Amino acid sequence: MNNDESELKEKIPTQASAPVSAEGEPDLARQYLEGWQRAKADYANLKRETESRMQDLVKYANAELLKELLPLVDYFKHALKSVPTEHKGDSWVEGIRHIQSKLEQVLAYYGVKELEVVGEKFDPAFHEAVGEVENSGESGGIIVEEIRTGFMLHNKLLQVARVKVAK
Repeated sequence: MNNDESELKEKIPTQASAPVSAEGEPDLARQYLEGWQRAKADYANLKRETESRMQDLVKYANAELLKELLPLVDYFKHALKSVPTEHKGDSWVEGIRHIQSKLEQVLAYYGVKELEVVGEKFDPAFHEAVGEVENSGESGGIIVEEIRTGFMLHNKLLQVARVKVAK
């Protein structure tokens, strides 16, 4: 036997060095099967995680654009609150209400929802307190006034609501 053959025999595991099953046979096939099953499970998990990330990417892809549109909701609210009583039925006021309604429909189509805050308990995860109100008739910690509207995009907070809270 030459030198190359002896090196090759040293590298190849023999029956004695390979794992042996209870029957005395090599257990190499079982190891390969288990390794393949683990790799297959890892691949399935990776595929599922990648699909989930892609769905979230699509779901929240417009978040920045939608954030830019959110102040318009408050502008319309404030504008319509300040319309004098004698002009409430005018056609230009109805036109503004129609534009406001269309904006709200577009936001709703993309999954944006307004947070209902007045009368709710203050939650710092969804609300930013910008003031406190004395003797408002509400118990402490209840929101009595909305300064800026809060919004959710699907199940994710898009913009916190700025509120005034009862003392």
